[in-house]
Amino acid sequence: MSSSQSTDVVIIGSGPGGEGAAMQLAKAGRNVVLVEKTNHIGGACTHWGTIPSKALRFSIYQLTEALNNPLLRNAGVRANPSLADLRTSARSVIEQQERLRRGYYSRNKIELIFGHARFVDNHKIRIDDYGEISADQFIIATGSRPYRPDHIDFNHPRIFDSDSILSLEQIPSTMSVYGAGVVGCEYASMFRNLQIKTDLINSRARLLDFLDDEITDALSYHMRQRGIVVRHNESYQSVTGKDDGVVIELKSGKKIKSDIMLWAAGRTGNSDQLGLDQIGLVPDSRGYLDVNDCYQTDVEHIYAVGDVVGFPSLASAAHTQGRAAALHILGRENNNGDGLLGELPSGIYTSPEISCVGQTEKELTEAKIPYEVGRAEFSNLARAQISGRTVGMLKLLFHRETLQVLGVHCFGHNASEIVHIGQAVLQQKGEANTLKYFLNTTFNYPTMAEAYRVAAFNGINRIFE
Repeated sequence: MSSSQSTDVVIIGSGPGGEGAAMQLAKAGRNVVLVEKTNHIGGACTHWGTIPSKALRFSIYQLTEALNNPLLRNAGVRANPSLADLRTSARSVIEQQERLRRGYYSRNKIELIFGHARFVDNHKIRIDDYGEISADQFIIATGSRPYRPDHIDFNHPRIFDSDSILSLEQIPSTMSVYGAGVVGCEYASMFRNLQIKTDLINSRARLLDFLDDEITDALSYHMRQRGIVVRHNESYQSVTGKDDGVVIELKSGKKIKSDIMLWAAGRTGNSDQLGLDQIGLVPDSRGYLDVNDCYQTDVEHIYAVGDVVGFPSLASAAHTQGRAAALHILGRENNNGDGLLGELPSGIYTSPEISCVGQTEKELTEAKIPYEVGRAEFSNLARAQISGRTVGMLKLLFHRETLQVLGVHCFGHNASEIVHIGQAVLQQKGEANTLKYFLNTTFNYPTMAEAYRVAAFNGINRIFE
């Protein structure tokens, strides 16, 4: 395409949101141009966030499993890999992911342009070192980045955010994690697995208070049991980087010194360099764009999806949001009728993992919905006993009268995989979305999926005892 041509849709950003939209539109025959600011496809998810952090987590997990294996330990196996060694698998995965995506775009005739895009007017963008492109519709899928307060020196070699921590060279002896959201909890768990003494500083009264209370209680217990010092209701007064460490002075008067600090308190939408003032769009104070149920901004032919619109800030949700915006452009108004954006599962890669979908006990109690609970402790499952991964549980919340499944909450190894069985049932209609599905289904034995049958019988017994 020449720089003076127009196209049907321009998508800014090649992360999950941009990818989902581009593929949906291209399959429907629309001419699509995908603009990516960096020289890499896949956005922060592939290159700085989800993929590299989860690959590093898995490498650390493999290392600790091997070192704790009595057979290997008795055989004298020892290992002391560097962080660079542990990141090797991440590089391989990133390269494979980017190669796959280039193939997707090529086969679907989606044009890729690398450069920084800015709006010139409501129907035109200018791309650095390329020129101008006009389009009927635009989708902003530029993602987000770690929030960096101005008064913290992120250029200091001992102060990191969730992007820069992935380039850490040496394994420290101690670290402080400021911010106990999903990112902070995940990194605290990950680095504690490397035997790093870790302080997790939380500005709230509980960890991850959007989760079911029983799940967060279990997470807090296991974090403390493994040696993580969790400090609730604390806010920082100052952060000072020194030659030999970082000192965090808290408003409570405490001072915490560690070898390094990870700042994990919030993110900012990447909307500040898009020329939005030229089209009358004003992001909020954190850079997020306001959208309606169809992902339209206040300029109806300009859409926004993924992390740039804020919550839930999940790669899986971004991909679905991109598809939803594309379907609206294609004239399919009722996106939820297409099965999009139903019950979104959350996956939190702490140690052990957490995953849930649907309502919590607190939400059901506040709504005065008569519910009951069915539990399956992993320690009672043959598969968990065989694998030695007995920490965790599956919890089903269901209506006492209709037996409708209302929530699925899982804590333990592979929770983010196990939850999808419950998610599939939760989104069905009629009797297919009741406890009866789990009561009447034969599960392979021994498997972790059997937890659903155990939890269902545990719950039904509470009603008919």
